[in-house]
Amino acid sequence: MRKKTKQLGQILVEAELITHDQLQHALEEQQRTPKSLGRILIDLGLIREVDLVRALAEQVGLEFVDLSEYPIDAVATTMIPESVARRYRALPVAVQDGKLVVAMSDPANVYALDDIRTITGRDVVPVVATAGDVDQAIRKYSTIDGSVEQLATEAASQAGDLDVEAPDAAVEDAPIVKLVTLLLTQAVGDRASDVHIEPSERDVRIRFRVDGVLHEVMRSPKNIQAGLVSRLKVMADINIAEKRVPQDGRVSLRVGGKNLDLRVATLPTVYGEKVVIRILDKSAVLLKLEDLGFLDDSYKKFELSFRKPYGMIMVTGPTGSGKSTSLYATLNILNVADRNIITVEDPVEYRLAGANQVQVNNKAGLTFASALRSILRADPDIILIGEVRDRETAMIAVESALTGHMVLTSLHTNDAPSAITRLTEMGVETYLVASALDCVVAQRLARQLCDHCKEAYVPDQHDLAEAGFPEFQWQEILQLYRPVGCTRCAKTGYRGRIGLFEVMPVTEEIERLTVDRASSERIRQTAIEQSMLTLRQDGLEKARRGLTSIEEVLRVVA
Repeated sequence: MRKKTKQLGQILVEAELITHDQLQHALEEQQRTPKSLGRILIDLGLIREVDLVRALAEQVGLEFVDLSEYPIDAVATTMIPESVARRYRALPVAVQDGKLVVAMSDPANVYALDDIRTITGRDVVPVVATAGDVDQAIRKYSTIDGSVEQLATEAASQAGDLDVEAPDAAVEDAPIVKLVTLLLTQAVGDRASDVHIEPSERDVRIRFRVDGVLHEVMRSPKNIQAGLVSRLKVMADINIAEKRVPQDGRVSLRVGGKNLDLRVATLPTVYGEKVVIRILDKSAVLLKLEDLGFLDDSYKKFELSFRKPYGMIMVTGPTGSGKSTSLYATLNILNVADRNIITVEDPVEYRLAGANQVQVNNKAGLTFASALRSILRADPDIILIGEVRDRETAMIAVESALTGHMVLTSLHTNDAPSAITRLTEMGVETYLVASALDCVVAQRLARQLCDHCKEAYVPDQHDLAEAGFPEFQWQEILQLYRPVGCTRCAKTGYRGRIGLFEVMPVTEEIERLTVDRASSERIRQTAIEQSMLTLRQDGLEKARRGLTSIEEVLRVVA
């Protein structure tokens, strides 16, 4: 048994984490409560859990490791079952000189050490880590990578044996079914928004889109292609016999404790059908509008518009720029008991309690336009139109806004001023656009710098000028941040995404320009004179605040 040479309080004081007075106050508090000294110090806000665990490790003479930085050996993590790792909150992280290094939140648990020693047949060297870090590492390394490769190989060896039209119970244990389930689980665990299954001449490439960027996950044998595509088609209720034309479908399921909607689209290519799965996390609708990344001034302008009882608000941007999320976050604010909210979408991406959501069905004749004509007779207060695609839909949306309804909708344009010219090009009269349209929000999604590893640097004036910072700001910008990469962000330097927004209220001047059929560039200049931040300016301000990098802003904004 190791001799404890120092008291916990002494270690913390010597590390200058607390003062003698703070230690004395905590010791006095300990006399009145049954809590440990470490827990009291955390509750008082004097130290963090990681500081306590580091001090406890020093006290018992063990090494402390930060698992977010530690080079974990993925092979070592597979040496004990996941159930054992979770039971003891312990994970093998390396093999050194034939001994197994095990990260534990409680290294004094001799039962855990004995079990791991028995299971692995190796001597165990415990190191100390925080409970949160151990849990996160178990979640990350208990999946998938080895299992996916193993299942892909197994599926390839049985490629001809799977009957996709057999009853569910008969195929539930088939390797191809397990492979699909495991891929979806891994995609959710990696925070992927899309899964791409792409056939090539000799194999099948699988890629995940994470934070807007595609990453290759694996390549599988060519002979599992048919089974993989057929299984996904069966899940999404798509015709498995039709391989010559694009098809799409959807499926709802629970993966990793989350309720998800999957949109499945197939595309015939020269090497077979490519499948793209869009993962829609229903919990994303719970996002607050303020959390999406609006700067204060832009948010106030937008709020002035959506708080009005009527008018049309358009959110514009390319596919995958977060338009639906912004619209639903706005609906969350407006969704109160005294308002009748009706949405028309293709497809209904998120389920929103309290709203009446209509799914477009072109085969049955239920188009955007026909649905809108019907819902106007259903006494709506707020109407959400998934997308304005044609003149008829645009006209009904405009007329709805002019007759006392609040209309929220989206459009595909590159910036906010272009939305006005796009509506007029669709054939909507300019005076109607000017009267109905109240605000246009253009947006993009930029990757957010990983808070754990981002690195500050001092930019030179050439960098600032090239990025587009105005000259009067150069002296104010003492530092910017760039990505580095760590285990928490999968070595990318980025984790999560943040919105870049261009909020353009339709003022009297812009109304006059609209009626006069002014160009989008002329409207843009007027909006900038009225203090509109462009997408790039909004992005550069977020780079200045350390939320993203200049390189990322320039990647997503022209």
